[in-house]
Amino acid sequence: MSPIILVVACVLCLGAGAGITYFVIARKASQSKANAARILENAYAEAKTAKKEAILEAKEEIHALKEKCDAEIAERYNEISKSENRLTLKEESLIRKEEGLEKKVEALDTAIAQVKEKEEALDKSSEKISQTLEEISGFTRDEAKKHLIDMYTDQAKHDCASTIRKMEEEANDVAEKKAKEIITLAVQKCATNITSEITVTVVPLPNDELKGRIIGREGRNIRAIENATGVDLIIDDTPEAVVLSGFDPVRREVARVALEKLIMDGRIHPARIEELVEKAQKDVDASIKEAGENAVYEAGIMGIHPEIIKVLGRLKYRTSYGQNVLKHSLEVCHLAGLLAAELGANVKVAKRGGLLHDLGKALDHEQEGTHVSIGVDLAKKYKESAEVIHCIEAHHGDVPFKSLEAIIVQTADAISSSRPGARREQLDAYIKRLESLENIANSFKGVEKAYAIQAGREIRIMVKPEEVNDESMVFLAKEIAQRIENELQYPGQIKVNVIRETRATDVAK
Repeated sequence: MSPIILVVACVLCLGAGAGITYFVIARKASQSKANAARILENAYAEAKTAKKEAILEAKEEIHALKEKCDAEIAERYNEISKSENRLTLKEESLIRKEEGLEKKVEALDTAIAQVKEKEEALDKSSEKISQTLEEISGFTRDEAKKHLIDMYTDQAKHDCASTIRKMEEEANDVAEKKAKEIITLAVQKCATNITSEITVTVVPLPNDELKGRIIGREGRNIRAIENATGVDLIIDDTPEAVVLSGFDPVRREVARVALEKLIMDGRIHPARIEELVEKAQKDVDASIKEAGENAVYEAGIMGIHPEIIKVLGRLKYRTSYGQNVLKHSLEVCHLAGLLAAELGANVKVAKRGGLLHDLGKALDHEQEGTHVSIGVDLAKKYKESAEVIHCIEAHHGDVPFKSLEAIIVQTADAISSSRPGARREQLDAYIKRLESLENIANSFKGVEKAYAIQAGREIRIMVKPEEVNDESMVFLAKEIAQRIENELQYPGQIKVNVIRETRATDVAK
């Protein structure tokens, strides 16, 4: 077969295939267009239906919202109407009040004008009265004013003194001690003019080389001594001596004994210090107990509680202006016994009260209060009799005397304290202090006589009854006490007693 025929046949075949393919494709395209048209019609119908449903739902929701808004608007309108009614009522009430206030202001203006007129009339009347009074009394206005001021000042002082006296009487019934007494007693415990003799103990040293050993490396030995004993150790330029300083005499004694043992032992270091301080404490406790037992034995008193005996023994290391308190207590005990025997009083109570009257001085550096109150509490604690307790609490006149034995103990205490040589106080200075007390009291107007008694612990002042009344006695006592405090130096406290006495005397013939 020729090539041309083959080519023609191929072309014909290709054309026939293309025609068939086109026919198939066209037929499928027409079918697809028909399907698409149906789908579009269905979608359009569904969309139209959904649109109608959405419009209906929206209309219903809008209708519901409209009804709700209408209800809220109606409610708000009702509230606003009520508020308007209330405001209207308040406005009317305010208008009525304003009208009433205007009327009151007018009335007040009228009243003020009347008051001014009356004041003017009173001023004129007072001027006339003042002129009349000046003519009658013979005083000018300034003189009369001064006279009235002086008169009312005296009356105020009188009323003030009466009030003060009443308040003091009430305070004495309720309070145990006054603030002034507390301050005085606090000063008494650390009085500067006697500090050197009651707070210092000097310990001699064999040589000055021991001072360095007592101090120790970086001061560890001296700190150990002070911590163990509670006493300050003073090492200065004083040759061959160290000073122990402290208010507690028992601690000073423990420190002294321990330091002497350390010096004799020669081994000075913190461990040895603690050991010897403990031994010294035991030695001093034994010495205190022995001193108390010896004092009780010497006084001839039986049945004293062992704890009181221990406290009594502590007085061995307590001094008062150079006077050993334990020896002073024994002396008061013996004096009280002799006086009680002479006067027919109870000798046992007097001696027991005399021995224990200063018991509180053994503990007054450790406990709050005066040595009297401390001694009373201690005696009550260990079941001393009421008579002995009263002797203790009354020996400085802090409470009224209830028994003869209490007066005897106070008298014996004054004798023991004030006798020549009992205390380190020069006679000239003692007499000078008594004279100063009496001179201060006599310098006040209305004082007739003044007597310093009880070794200067009390001053009794007799006043002229026609110049000093009962109320002004309070001021006089306070002024004298204040001046004594400012001008004199004295141990303890001084009681100022102002006495006013009126006597009527006649003679029977």
